[in-house]
Amino acid sequence: MDRVSRRKGRREFLFLQGLAGPFFALLGQRLAQAGHGVRRINFNGGDKLYWRAPAATDYRGSLKRWPAFLDSYLDRAPATDLVLFGDCRPLHAAAIKVARARGMQIHVFEEGYIRPDYVTVEADGVNGHSQLPRLPEDYLRAARALPPLVEHQAVASSFGRRAREDLTYNLGSFLLTPLFPGYRTHRPWHILVEYAGWAARLLRKRGGMRRSSATIDQLNGDGRPFFVFPLQLDCDYQIRVHSGFKRIQPAIEHVLASFAAHAPADTLLVVKGHPLDNGLTDWEKKTRAVAEKLGIADRMLFIAWADIDPLVRAARGVVTVNSTTGTLALRYGVPTIVLGDAVYNIPRITHQAGLGAFWSKPQAPEVEVFDAFRRVLVDRCLIHGGYFSDEGLNMLIEGAAARIEASMPGAPAVRLTAPGAAAIDAFKAASLRG
Repeated sequence: MDRVSRRKGRREFLFLQGLAGPFFALLGQRLAQAGHGVRRINFNGGDKLYWRAPAATDYRGSLKRWPAFLDSYLDRAPATDLVLFGDCRPLHAAAIKVARARGMQIHVFEEGYIRPDYVTVEADGVNGHSQLPRLPEDYLRAARALPPLVEHQAVASSFGRRAREDLTYNLGSFLLTPLFPGYRTHRPWHILVEYAGWAARLLRKRGGMRRSSATIDQLNGDGRPFFVFPLQLDCDYQIRVHSGFKRIQPAIEHVLASFAAHAPADTLLVVKGHPLDNGLTDWEKKTRAVAEKLGIADRMLFIAWADIDPLVRAARGVVTVNSTTGTLALRYGVPTIVLGDAVYNIPRITHQAGLGAFWSKPQAPEVEVFDAFRRVLVDRCLIHGGYFSDEGLNMLIEGAAARIEASMPGAPAVRLTAPGAAAIDAFKAASLRG
């Protein structure tokens, strides 16, 4: 198997798909400025639009032909490192197998395990594929050598910016479809179908917010203790790959059935809609239908539009498949049970005695263990920053570049400076021109 020489600390980075936006392009620029080789393979027009750097190759073939293409590409242009966002996309999963066979280092980005204000980057895999330990003793032992957590300033994040970057990416993908005849999105819907759902949902938003506000008033006035069940996206790989449910509907049915059978009669269940749901499925209607069938319609409240933070703080417990809302709840000391695979599903942090027992005797997290868990995550795989503001990108690019450099065996860590607002503005201008 071919390996690229590590002489003088030089690396050869191959980038694949990132989150819609300029992050990967800016990170690539910084690594190139540090003297490394940086290349990219584009799979669609959105990838091509957001990579404003040289050394890009367009892959126009199918998923079936992709592993052979990548193997041949790496024979011609060997690389030391593979950089990508998410490890479950079919194209990425296939690329990781090829990269491992060649001894390449793999850097997988995701949104943060602990939110807000952090982004995740791990070697080899994230979430259910993570190499993080799963025993509390391992975290307590590792944390002894780590400093206390520093409370960072909150990272600005704009939903409007996220929506614009997503729209730009998907429009680029749609308009340049003829250039990439073999590309098939990893998402289950065509992008035009998704945007139609989003448009309809946004048209209904005002009425939905009024109903949600009335439901919160009802909850506050009721006085009964309640549990929170935050829904996750039906298309999320956390559900499709890292849980036994495969879709969110079976999870809804499982949680509500358990609540009906085991929860004390004086408790309520609050089901919270996901803020990024595309509106193609009426989850409120489906959830109410399940509650009606189980005879708990008067004890189940559905809230589509609301800040999850105050709901979680006030809850008796949180039930999740594997949402990062779980780490938010644990941070507040709220008992949490995980029904799928999650890096934070660790004894003495999450409830381990089963869902039936959770409703009556939820186990609270041990503060010392959760603190150790957070410190180890920040040390090993979390970067302070964010994707959806210039401030967040500034911190993220510096932290990501330094983290990747430091992960190289035998190579000195290279401290990179953040790109600054000028670099980000220049990238935006170039994208608009292109």
